[in-house]
This record gives sequence, structure tokens and C-alpha cells, in this order.
Amino acid sequence: MARYTDAVCRLCRREGAKLFLKGDRCFSDKCAVERRAYAPGQHGQGRPRFSDYGLQLREKQKVKRMYGLMEKQFRRTFFRASQMKGRTGDNLLLLLERRLDNVVYRLGYTTSRAEARQLIKHGHFHLNGRKATIPSIMVKAGDSVTLRDKSKKVVRISGALETLEEKSVPQWLEINTAESTGTIKALPTREDVTHPIQEQLIVELYSR
Repeated sequence: MARYTDAVCRLCRREGAKLFLKGDRCFSDKCAVERRAYAPGQHGQGRPRFSDYGLQLREKQKVKRMYGLMEKQFRRTFFRASQMKGRTGDNLLLLLERRLDNVVYRLGYTTSRAEARQLIKHGHFHLNGRKATIPSIMVKAGDSVTLRDKSKKVVRISGALETLEEKSVPQWLEINTAESTGTIKALPTREDVTHPIQEQLIVELYSR
């Protein structure tokens, strides 16, 4: 399966915004966007002029990279959003939020979505009592995500759990730290996506 293997900090610099791909590093002074707030490459410090298509493309790339999807996955998710009732842009973001890897990240079990995907594939989490190894599973209201007892000893997970109380969990999720169980109280809404995203530009891009 295709996946991005280059330095992820280059992606944040290319989009000119923090995509929170590097975990705790994104909140420190070592953040690449803070240290070099320009695009990578020899022409990165120039003054780019984007056409309407360029703006639409950059917004799509930003959201795709933020959630860690490849182009085929992202396009498939957009098609599904376009078949749903309501605004396509809102539906797209809510489908991305409902992915299991995003839920694990939002609950604070991991420091990045990429880390969440890896741990899910290795079978560290249960969905409604059954082992889940597919990061793209769509959760529903009432579902529960539980960390395996043996997995609490994994260094990356234990480190994230130590700082769990310092992190803010979205209102549509609830975490029980004593039992290491997260509950999906309700489906997310557009207001729950706090990162600055102009989803209408993505709709315009795919509507060309």
C-alpha cells in the first residue's frame, strides 16, 4: 500500500500551517513552521501567486495530509460525502473525523494520527469489545474504543496517557481514564472541527 515516507515537517511548511503530524514536536520550539515559515526548496522563500485552481489544490492537499490519506482514499471519501444529504464540504470533514484513527488521536491515546494508525494496525485497540485493525473504520454514536490491558505498557501509549489530563477532548467524545475507554457520545458537527479549513474550496476543485 502506498504511503508517504519523506519528512512530514516539509508538508507543514509547504502548506504554511501546522498540520500536527509530528506529535509533541509541533507544540515545541523545534516546530519547522515556527523556525522556517516558508515553503521547502530553493524557491521556497519567494512570493508565490496562486490562481483559483492553486488555492483549491492547496486546501485539498492540506486537509488530505492533515488526516493522513492518499489521493485515492481522499477522493473516495469525497464521493461518499457527495452522496449524503446536506452540504458536501461539511459531510467530508465529518467523515474524516469519524475515522477510527482520528478518534484514537482525538481521545489522546496518541500524539499524532500517523501513530494512531500504526497502533491500530498492530491490534492495540478494541472497538465495541472486538479487536479493530482497520484505521478507516467509521465509528457511530454509542461506540466505545478501548485500549488493551497489555498495550498500556507500550512506551508511546503510556507516555501519551500520562499527559491525557492536559489534553482537551472534543465534546462529542468522552474518555474514562481509569478504564482506558473512550465513548462516542454523538456524531461530530462542523463546529467540532476547529482547525481553519475552507472545505468549499475542495468542493469546487472536485467539481471542475
